[in-house]
Amino acid sequence: MSTEKDTSQRPQAAPSAGCLDIFKNIFSNTVTNQEQTYNEKNAKAYHALVNNNCSSSSSVSPPPAYSDSLRHKMNELSVNVGSSGDSTIKLSELWEHDEFAKTVHQAIESVSAEMRDISLKLHSDPELSYKEYHAHALLTDYLEKKGFTVERKAYGLDTAFVARAGNSDKVTIGICSEYDALPGIGHACGHNLIAISGIATAIGLKAAIDKFQLQAEIKLFGTPAEETSGGKIVMLNNGAFKDVDVCMMLHGANADVVYPAFLALDTVEVEYFGKASHASTSPWEGINALDAAILAYTNIGLMRQQMRPNQRVHGIIKDGGKAANIIPDYTHSAYTVRAPKYAEVEVLKKRVERIFKGAATATGCRVKLTWGNPYKDIVTNDPLTGKFVKYMNAQGLQYPSKQEQLSKLSGSTDMGNLTYAMPGIHPMFNILNLCGEDDKSMGLHTIAFAEAAAQPIGHTATLRAAKSLAMTGLECILDPAFLKKVKEDFAENV
Repeated sequence: MSTEKDTSQRPQAAPSAGCLDIFKNIFSNTVTNQEQTYNEKNAKAYHALVNNNCSSSSSVSPPPAYSDSLRHKMNELSVNVGSSGDSTIKLSELWEHDEFAKTVHQAIESVSAEMRDISLKLHSDPELSYKEYHAHALLTDYLEKKGFTVERKAYGLDTAFVARAGNSDKVTIGICSEYDALPGIGHACGHNLIAISGIATAIGLKAAIDKFQLQAEIKLFGTPAEETSGGKIVMLNNGAFKDVDVCMMLHGANADVVYPAFLALDTVEVEYFGKASHASTSPWEGINALDAAILAYTNIGLMRQQMRPNQRVHGIIKDGGKAANIIPDYTHSAYTVRAPKYAEVEVLKKRVERIFKGAATATGCRVKLTWGNPYKDIVTNDPLTGKFVKYMNAQGLQYPSKQEQLSKLSGSTDMGNLTYAMPGIHPMFNILNLCGEDDKSMGLHTIAFAEAAAQPIGHTATLRAAKSLAMTGLECILDPAFLKKVKEDFAENV
């Protein structure tokens, strides 16, 4: 486990004119009683985060006046935000001069304190996959109060939901929220922030649709069990995402990445059936299921010599027998197979299946293989990503090259399956600093990251990304030509 930097003796730096100052002006500073408790508990860690000051040297010039045409205004907005990663205006200026951006900004800012309260409530009551009953009730009740039409226990899952706003058969924008936690370490993947990022994005889009009477619909999907069996996959198979034009979501991390290298995966339960006998008096009469499990485990270890560096096979023996003086007649193992692309996973699965079956043949056992719901890799939509990057650039953030981002292998997510079914993006945003700097002091799925997911700076980063995602969705609504490019890119890459 990484250790946090000790900044208790670090002298306080003088305030710098940079992105932290910008966001002090952009975001509200409402502090709830619950937040104050977290602040006191984690004061040292938080001070270490905010002392990572960053500055911006880019010049700032006001954007030109916009015409009355809604679409023309959005097109001019896109040009002035910049291209190829360049930005000539800060988004704080954008809020003042463009009615679309201003509407999104004000809508999200108006619920900032409410989002913070929801985030901390989720964080303090972490619930495991398919047991997210409190989160389900909290989020659906809130969305209903905000004017969304809410369907609870949606698509055959007790803790899934869909919240709708707008009404159109022209454009439907899907947004995903996650809210399940990890056993023992709570929201160490920051799903409390993912939950509010989806809600904030949907609220921003709804405000623009309502104000400008746009022909579009938003569907905010509450998706349980991302950490285990993939609630999105079940929902996809049950028709949840039918007629959704694009689907997007955000994920907190220790770096800012728009091209996440999520690995595709599949899981398998491996059961060997043998014959029990007394291990001392008549071992020759037994058929040893543990021998089969050990052979499989060992041979997979040997196979790794001939695997590509970016492929993974890892597993455990869950049941290796009942007593040392009984030849085990049953064993149960679990394995995960990962690779950068789902097609590679399919090839790797055939190799490990031969190992599992070979171990059964060698020991005389019978084997049963039960494959799970495969998580596919993320197919990142380039046009959508380009728009999101422009809006994040306008807020002072600069991303590393696409190649550098893709070189950072990550975990796996059921959002990948959605990007195989419709255009989508899954940007990762840094909850540890606002400077665009990777923070290697802690990784996801650690206690330290769980604590960071409750800090105010993570809330600021979440709303910053949510505004950019809402503006990306708004571009799909206002510009049919752009939406066509999004769909063409999807067709070419899936």
